[in-house]
Amino acid sequence: MSADGAADSRAATLAEIRAGERFILVTHEHPDGDALGSLVAMHEVLLALGKDSVMFVAADEFPLPYEYRFFVFDGLVSQAPPDLDQRTVIFLDCGNIDRNPLDEVKGEGARIVNIDHHHDNTRFGLIDHVVEAASCTAEIVWDLMRELGVAPTPTIADALYVGLVTDTGKFMYENTGERAHVMAAELIAAGVDVNAIYRRLYEEMPYSKLELLALGLGNLSRHDDGRLTFTILHREDFHAADAEESYSEGLIDHLRSVRGTKVAAVARELLAPTQDGDGARKKKVSLRATDGEVDVSVIARAGGGGGHRQAAGFNTQLSETELVAFLREQVALQLGPLSQV
Repeated sequence: MSADGAADSRAATLAEIRAGERFILVTHEHPDGDALGSLVAMHEVLLALGKDSVMFVAADEFPLPYEYRFFVFDGLVSQAPPDLDQRTVIFLDCGNIDRNPLDEVKGEGARIVNIDHHHDNTRFGLIDHVVEAASCTAEIVWDLMRELGVAPTPTIADALYVGLVTDTGKFMYENTGERAHVMAAELIAAGVDVNAIYRRLYEEMPYSKLELLALGLGNLSRHDDGRLTFTILHREDFHAADAEESYSEGLIDHLRSVRGTKVAAVARELLAPTQDGDGARKKKVSLRATDGEVDVSVIARAGGGGGHRQAAGFNTQLSETELVAFLREQVALQLGPLSQV
């Protein structure tokens, strides 16, 4: 989006928030730190403005990954409220309306404000405030909060900081700009305990997560002179480690750090069996790029998913062999055949 386009959508979003009375906030399925942080912060901002706000998170998303269980969800619903058609729906960090589990807002007539930073956002809202230059959706919420004259409470500050630190990879990803650090400084001044947030997110891990990490590293493979570093977590690995599905988070960072890697990929078999049985186990594939040479969102879209240039994902029922072949082919489409490298 151009600077003028972002300014126009910002003004329209602010006007919609100021004029509206009732809101429902939603985010994508399997919400991460940015999704949850943006959800909680925007809810608190609306309450501070005297608005009627509820947050929607599907019941099957709970329990959340252990690192996000400290969030307090006052005003949470897991079913569409009876007055849904009278509420403005604010989507947060959701690049595609189909990634939203609230089916009732996918039809005609919903008043949707789409707030996001994914460059491949499908612009499905009445208002699409998509700021691709933002480091995270929480940064956009922070900007709107400031313009609306709402001071960050401890709850808001913590939520926004979680969104910021997780989506920038602890301020290490290339989406980390000057504005991200300004935001961090303001939130710390508002009372964020940086060490406490860090420990909640990245330390105090269950031992079973470490066991799962060991199994994932044991399944590691490299392809095409190391351009693709891949691993898979089988359903049996989760059972052997007595691990929750969310415990696979963080494994991909170890793959991404290997010298020579252009794309790191982690596939994990979903624990719930599919209708097709074990012969077609559904997998969630996470992708990370190590530099600007490969846009992994292109690969994810080819697989039916999406995301950022450096972080993306998709679901598949390809076998492990088919999936690796697909990923190698997709990497080669962007880098060229290995003989040309």
